[in-house]
Amino acid sequence: MCASKRYTITAALPYANGPLHIGHLAGAYIGADIYARYLRLRGKDIVFVCGSDEHGAAITIKAIKEGVTPREIVDKFHTIIRDSFQQFGISFDIYHRTSEPIHYETSQEFFRILNDKNAFDIRESEQYYDEEAHQFLADRYIVGTCPKCSNENAYGDQCEKCGSTLSPTELIHPRSTISGGTPILRKTKHWYLKLDEYQEYIQKWIESKKSTWKSHVYGQCMSWIDAGLQPRAMTRDLNWGIPVPPEIDGAEGKVLYVWLDAPIGYVSATRQLFKEIEENDFHFAQPKSEQLLGRSKDDWEKYWQSDDTTLVHFIGKDNIVFHCITFPAILKATEKYILPDNVPANEFMNLQGDKISTSRNWAVWLHEYLEEFPGKQDELRYTLIANMPENKDSEFTWQDYQSRVNNELVANLGNFVNRVVVLVHKYYNGIVPQVETASFSTYDNQVLDSINSYADKISAAIESFKFRDALMALNELSSVGNKYLADLEPWKLIKNDPKATEKVLFIATQLCGSLAVLAQPLLPFTVDKLNRIFGVHKGQWLTSDKVLVPSGYQLGQSELLFEKIDDAIVNYQIEKLEKSKSQSQSNDIAYVQVKNEISFDDFSKLDIRTGTIVEAEKVLKADKLLKLTVDLGFETRTIVSGIAEYFSTEEVIGKRVSVLVNLAPRKLKGIESNGMILMAEDNEGKLSFVQSEAPNGMVIR
Repeated sequence: MCASKRYTITAALPYANGPLHIGHLAGAYIGADIYARYLRLRGKDIVFVCGSDEHGAAITIKAIKEGVTPREIVDKFHTIIRDSFQQFGISFDIYHRTSEPIHYETSQEFFRILNDKNAFDIRESEQYYDEEAHQFLADRYIVGTCPKCSNENAYGDQCEKCGSTLSPTELIHPRSTISGGTPILRKTKHWYLKLDEYQEYIQKWIESKKSTWKSHVYGQCMSWIDAGLQPRAMTRDLNWGIPVPPEIDGAEGKVLYVWLDAPIGYVSATRQLFKEIEENDFHFAQPKSEQLLGRSKDDWEKYWQSDDTTLVHFIGKDNIVFHCITFPAILKATEKYILPDNVPANEFMNLQGDKISTSRNWAVWLHEYLEEFPGKQDELRYTLIANMPENKDSEFTWQDYQSRVNNELVANLGNFVNRVVVLVHKYYNGIVPQVETASFSTYDNQVLDSINSYADKISAAIESFKFRDALMALNELSSVGNKYLADLEPWKLIKNDPKATEKVLFIATQLCGSLAVLAQPLLPFTVDKLNRIFGVHKGQWLTSDKVLVPSGYQLGQSELLFEKIDDAIVNYQIEKLEKSKSQSQSNDIAYVQVKNEISFDDFSKLDIRTGTIVEAEKVLKADKLLKLTVDLGFETRTIVSGIAEYFSTEEVIGKRVSVLVNLAPRKLKGIESNGMILMAEDNEGKLSFVQSEAPNGMVIR
């Protein structure tokens, strides 16, 4: 294990515009919690911080959609998220929020330092402006077609399908998420972080991590670096966010870009934590890391500015570039802060054969799970760890949840512990029997030795961020116990060899005690039950001493660690998903707003004609584009259309279509497109043709 003096562990700040779902948990938070709990057990000096990100464009978009203020949105969802984390047992030392005064102070101080260090280039540039909404558009207020993978719903700062980092002007066919209209470019001034000047340093630093970072993290970073780092605007024209420090000349009306503001939230949360520790006044919750108590408010600096501190960011793959390039460049530019040692980002978790989608309500929401499955936090935690998308996308299904609970938790871990406790109570009134270690057989010693062997496996797995392997090792140790009982059959042995039975149940009890210790980072609520039975001291990791539950100890009463999940429960959850998605689709239709009115003269400028697709072929290196030849009656035209995801070339030939024929020509993948085929789009983004039975070339009015 790394010999660092202390550790700073961060988990991605969730947007306070909606509740948590299982994808969030599997992506960042469970892994971070396992790691933090483990380090505490090893006696390490750590802080584990998180908080709500309350200044992203997603907040204001949500507020506009619901007709409320951004403050109402963040207050509502911060509370839901914070309480869900607490009930689920994520052991943050503090769960902060970026609307707190100390965060404003910290973020503005960062900006001042960067400004003083000449890290910014002040540029006048053209930025998209929504004439209907009368405002400049932040990156997330703009969607369009990704120039790299042709995803038609890429954001102005990132394509969430291919992971590419973008700028709004790179999008093809950009549109405003506020009005739905096509934005125009208008001049404005912003402060750009000179990322290009940090290219050499960042590249060497990332290359030094090749052997320790996950391959997909390293690969995504190097792909971005190979394309060349470009200056990135760190300010925005918005009315919701942290204002640029007022003494900065010419910055009136500007706020900090959320990807400058948000990661600084880790720092401000740490500052708030140590402030509360010094004042013994805990605004959120008393820290889980007891070694922090008694520290002074200035001690936060050690966790962010000392070279003997290891910084680890737990995130999902959609945040890789910001945590591995942008934020490290910011930290480096201050000349004060340390850079992350590792960023063990997970990939995405899907749900029941489809991508998790908050807009379609295709998700398992944590707060709803906690209400519907009281006391079953570890059942969900176990399933998500077993399916954690550590190196590739994974999937959660309710059928798999049921199978893992019934066949692994109940039938393996729960069954072993229950059998041991029942037998010790039956034969010895619950008192752990006395044994002579000299009488242990080779098999007995092998079983006892396996405790330390599996402890080493679990330690190595957690330290290398392989949490699925750690869970597998815990299961295997439980299986060792079940096999030991099945091989020696103490319920039969008691009749002929009572002494041998004492030995078997003593050893089985030690296995149970070791499971109580080794499960602490993985299944904390189950550990509470185990400790009520076996009395193993919580808060310590396994030592070389194999006697965890001494002879003469009075075991607690047996209690079920887990209960089977019935088919009816699984069927209900699947039906609920389908019903909620259908309801969401209906609700989405209600949210569609009519655009601002136009004059008849505006409409009359559009020349829409009927036509028929007569030829179709795929566009090379563009998964979503088809090259179509359309018969308009008076002529044929080549039109490039982003419909390949929904239609094959065979399907579209012969289709009657409506075509905007007086749209200015545009090159897509080197092909000149002369017009646009009109499509209807449902709430899932699926497309269908707008058809007419009129002859080709007729005008649609």
